Amino acid sequence: MPIPTLDDMDLSGKRVLTRVDLNVPVEDGQVTDATRIERMVPTVRDILDAGGMPILLAHFGRPKGSRVPEMSLRVVVPALEKALGRKVTFAEDDFGDAAKEMKPGDVLLLENVRFAPGEEQNDAGFAGRLASLGDIYCNDAFSAAHRAHASTEALAHLLPSCAGRLMAEELSALEAALGDPERPAVAVVGGAKVSTKLDLLANLVTKVDHLVIGGGMANTFLAANGIDVGKSLCEHDLADTAREIAAKAADAGCALLLPRDVVVAKEFAEGAKSEVVMAENVPPDAMILDAGPDSVAHIAQILGQAKTLIWNGPLGAFEIAPFDTATVAAAQEAARLTREGRLVSVAGGGDTVAALNKAGVADDFTYVSSAGGAFLEWMEGKDLPGVAALKGQ
Repeated sequence: MPIPTLDDMDLSGKRVLTRVDLNVPVEDGQVTDATRIERMVPTVRDILDAGGMPILLAHFGRPKGSRVPEMSLRVVVPALEKALGRKVTFAEDDFGDAAKEMKPGDVLLLENVRFAPGEEQNDAGFAGRLASLGDIYCNDAFSAAHRAHASTEALAHLLPSCAGRLMAEELSALEAALGDPERPAVAVVGGAKVSTKLDLLANLVTKVDHLVIGGGMANTFLAANGIDVGKSLCEHDLADTAREIAAKAADAGCALLLPRDVVVAKEFAEGAKSEVVMAENVPPDAMILDAGPDSVAHIAQILGQAKTLIWNGPLGAFEIAPFDTATVAAAQEAARLTREGRLVSVAGGGDTVAALNKAGVADDFTYVSSAGGAFLEWMEGKDLPGVAALKGQ
């Protein structure tokens, strides 16, 4: 069932409860990265342009059902006003009065919904109180859609509901990348530990034609193949699991790509002395910290044949040079193919976004998800409560 969007709603004169993501980094009372605020602007502006009155619902931090002054959303108001180019009224209490007093053109931000114990409990009573403030519910927070909370799930059952622009954009991009991708489809999955991405890997091998495994995760797969990885980060106790995933990939016709050559060093430090060796020749006193140039060339070859790419996680310890080389090179190749119209590229996850920004190519990918946990759970093939609720499930 398709999810209704703002275009399917008569917003004129209506109070629109709009769930957004304002969980932004703050230092010394100032928002240091307004990306999430900027990405919700199209939804709020479209509501205003259609004659609606947006009432913004959001969380900030993890106050766990208590009023924690340093987690008040009041701190984001200046950045919100700057992004929207208009005044934003902040309601710390008396939500009902603030909502009733709204006029067309007004924007209202309610206090951190997680100050209420009923939010994370997905409490029907708390959702009912929120619903009484508005006429329509719009969810524009895909990044919180994996949480069955009152403002993301229960509320959608109480009012005419729709997806905001960012939510619709995320769902469309992910459907294109995983739901019905143009083939060949490639997934790049990196990161430190296999244990954090077991469900993800198990799902992806049934969805894509090539699965590139990088980062510390690759070490576990190499070790499972009988390769001595020296002092590298490695979950040796998951060797059987790695072999099971490899077998599942083979059964599904998915080619698993592990590093052919690797960059090793005896210490993980900026400018540490490093060398490139074949994966099977790692010195016993060294650590694998990046994929080598032959591995990158192999990845580039696979990307050159692909039509769809989904990327989560770096190929090496990208935070420190020179161990960012493989991630940057592969990301730049994916960006080049995307610019040329040869590849649909979708990426997500905190480390992934940081890596793409470091490579200077985040704007060149077809879509970069603003979500972390929700992006991963979607890739794992799980139903997201916030999305299911919009479908009326």
